[in-house]
Amino acid sequence: MGTALDGKVALVTGGGRGIGRAIAERFARDGAVVALTYARNAAAAGGLVERIRTDGGRAFAIQAELGEHGDAHRLWAAFDKEIEQYVPGGGVDVIVNNAGETLYEGLETMTEEAFDRVYAVNVRAPFFIVQQALPRLRDGGRIINIGSGASRLAMPAIMGYGATKGALDVFTRNLAELLGPRGITANTVAPGIVDTDMNADWLRGNAEADAEWSTRAALRRVGRPDDIADVAAFLASDDARWVTAQVVDATGGVGL
Repeated sequence: MGTALDGKVALVTGGGRGIGRAIAERFARDGAVVALTYARNAAAAGGLVERIRTDGGRAFAIQAELGEHGDAHRLWAAFDKEIEQYVPGGGVDVIVNNAGETLYEGLETMTEEAFDRVYAVNVRAPFFIVQQALPRLRDGGRIINIGSGASRLAMPAIMGYGATKGALDVFTRNLAELLGPRGITANTVAPGIVDTDMNADWLRGNAEADAEWSTRAALRRVGRPDDIADVAAFLASDDARWVTAQVVDATGGVGL
């Protein structure tokens, strides 16, 4: 286990799979106590917690269905109960808003229900998670929002999704200004196409899709979850103490 996050407590939403899983694993290796949330897949989250503990780390899972009114309150109530066994008195140092809803819908086919759902999960949930974290978030802390390269590119087929990630970018800048006097940084990590379960149905095992998206990246491959986790680990560390209000492009150079 590393030492970059020794003595720190991190919350990673959507930490049971994909990018969130990779971030949770990396933070645990760096010494943090990791609280990871999951919506429905208890087996995946539980398996990750067990793996982290087997490797000598500290972690626990919280079931949290985001996108519903009261979701942040329920999340933090569960967090407060669990963290006591690791850190008496509680508190959190790093918040990663990773959980998100993907929506492959454009202007012509978007329904009001789908629009409300993607905004509730991708924008409203992070807003209130941070709002209710403020009494718990220690000075010198870190907020890391997982955005998307879609917020800087014109992609009409997923414009509703891209707009939610653009909203996160604005949220990040405002948090940086608001919380800067406490030494708290706020940054967005913006991945491109990453080989995760979320994209598995059209990307994994599809040589044509893999080749297409690899060609769009300057580094000529699609991303891996650990590519994003390593960026998040830097932003969570003391090495990134002078970096705030940034959208860190982690697309491998898509759209250059």
